[in-house]
Amino acid sequence: MPSATEQNITMEKQELHHVKLREFGCEQSLLSRPDGSASFTQGDTSMLAAAYGPAEVKVSKEIYDRATLEVVIQPKVGLPGVQERAREQCVRETCEAALLSSLHPRSSLTLILQVVHDDGSLLSCCLNAACMALMDAGMAMSCLFSGVTCAIDTDGQIITDPTAAQEKESRALMTFAIDSTERKVMMSSTKGSFSVHELQQCIAVSQNASEKIFQFYRDSVRRRYSKTL
Repeated sequence: MPSATEQNITMEKQELHHVKLREFGCEQSLLSRPDGSASFTQGDTSMLAAAYGPAEVKVSKEIYDRATLEVVIQPKVGLPGVQERAREQCVRETCEAALLSSLHPRSSLTLILQVVHDDGSLLSCCLNAACMALMDAGMAMSCLFSGVTCAIDTDGQIITDPTAAQEKESRALMTFAIDSTERKVMMSSTKGSFSVHELQQCIAVSQNASEKIFQFYRDSVRRRYSKTL
């Protein structure tokens, strides 16, 4: 007879295999002026991303041994606020960890993200749109990255890729950026109350969910180049 701990571990592993994500959609090179662009949708959440660079940088922002990365997130309506600034920092830290910015010292890389529609999991959609735009721009990266949002409801159940309604009803919300090579956590953003065990569970679920996102990246790029070749 397996112990209670072993049964719990087995149940958690089974849960990981049934990660539910909303339907993805992506289109690259849809804008003519940027060096790279992409639209990314997760269910009804939609983002538009544009990547520029390497380009000339202002002397005040110049870094002698690597490129300067600037990330701007524009809300659907109105001016950017505190929430947009917080998301910009999360996206910038993730991109800086993935980009080989030392190849372009004293230059500028700019990433502009426009919110088209927000129906939950907005930060993870920002990360996925950013990665696809950087890929389209042909910027050198050490790895790809994906964003996964997890919500913990009042019953302690983990919901992946939650909608806006599910986010409102949750007691904790976490977004992770996962790298494509070792499935390590590159960035995390958390809100609400949760235990260490719940955090570890959400990381494991996000790592599992990232497999589906990276497969979508591969399929999306394969479909695009199969048409052009």
